[in-house]
Amino acid sequence: MNWQTDYFSKFKSAEEAVKVVKSGDTVVYGEFVMVSRYLDKVFAQRVPELENVLLRSTTCPFPPAAVMADPKMEHLMYNDWHFSPASRKLSDHGLCRYVPMNYHEGPNAIRQGRVGDINVAMLMTSPPDEDGYLNLGPTSSITPTYIKYAKHIIVEINESVPVCCATDSSRLHVSQVDTFVQGPNYPLIEVPTPPPNEVDEKIAEYVVSLVEDRSCIQLGIGAMPNAVGQLIAKSGLKDLGVHTEMLCDAFVDMAEAGCITNKFKTTDPGKMVYTFATGTKKLYDFLDGNKDCLIAPVDYTNDPYLVAQNDNMVCLNNALEVDLYGQVASESSGIRQISGTGGQLDFVIAAERSKGGKGLICLSSTYTDKDGNLQSRIRPYLDPGTIVTVPRSYCPIVITEYGIADMRAKTTWERAKALIDIAHPDFREELTKAAMKLHLADFRVLL
Repeated sequence: MNWQTDYFSKFKSAEEAVKVVKSGDTVVYGEFVMVSRYLDKVFAQRVPELENVLLRSTTCPFPPAAVMADPKMEHLMYNDWHFSPASRKLSDHGLCRYVPMNYHEGPNAIRQGRVGDINVAMLMTSPPDEDGYLNLGPTSSITPTYIKYAKHIIVEINESVPVCCATDSSRLHVSQVDTFVQGPNYPLIEVPTPPPNEVDEKIAEYVVSLVEDRSCIQLGIGAMPNAVGQLIAKSGLKDLGVHTEMLCDAFVDMAEAGCITNKFKTTDPGKMVYTFATGTKKLYDFLDGNKDCLIAPVDYTNDPYLVAQNDNMVCLNNALEVDLYGQVASESSGIRQISGTGGQLDFVIAAERSKGGKGLICLSSTYTDKDGNLQSRIRPYLDPGTIVTVPRSYCPIVITEYGIADMRAKTTWERAKALIDIAHPDFREELTKAAMKLHLADFRVLL
């Protein structure tokens, strides 16, 4: 049987396709913008008929209809490997649970059976190419491992999916799929980044001052990393490389400005390497058929040893708070789960191992709480329940709009002083007194 015959013989209606799910099954969705809204909507109609179903995804950008169909969790439990804003809101209502992990370890957790069987995978892909291969679009991540271990694979064909140049493991052949569904060809979900504010732009200036020609770049999520990319695009920096977890619109700006050539990378020279992309249509159009970009599974893109083989890695990530010990909290505020560990620690470690590498933790010096009061993000110590994303032993360079604090190989009092120096001026006296009470330093040292 040729692949075309095989392909057309496997088509069913979405309603018929999702009947394969049974009570007690584990169902995995696609990840990020490659979650199928269509299959989710149809599967939601079946949820009340089922019991004890576990649903997994990664950073689903919308509240899954299957979860909303069971607001008392009588039929289905939802787990997310890394929280999106939608997952955060569901978690606040007890409808989503986080799976703590360093991102690059996700595929191995599946290979070693730590997450149990995967009964059904519901994915979205492009139509097949001339050789019968389906493209996973702008998400590789953990999906290739789902494909390998899922007992039954349902694929929604969506002609809007950009064809992203991929490693062999990030492709799926018609023969590997059990059931095909023709989707409504929804355009990919766009995730625009909020425009940077003055604080973001000031932090970006400090970041760009640490970037040199031929550096290899990783940017995290948010307005400030995008501000960095936009500033780099105007900077005149040359021959930059890219080895990142996420690709965002800012990388398009840098590439179109001629800053990125990838010529001097050790790994995958000539290629902009990433494991998922979220942004606007500008980004998806840029990736479609672009042979200068390479999407790969997360256990490749985020492996600290592999990333560190590139010299001058500049790895930039956001944080919520940093305490005077140098502990970095990037995923929870107290007991409230806001985001996830993701690849932050992966890239902090990689930057430390890279020759000339720099790991950067960036945050605004303050935030306004729900009562309208200004609060410092540089804290004497983290509140009980707050999750430490980067332990103090790995804390790299911390940047606020007030400057740069290099934490590497510093004593506890040197760390405290450096962090106080980049805190908001209104809080420096208070933080100095706190440091003394915590026996991090005496008065003479801090002044």
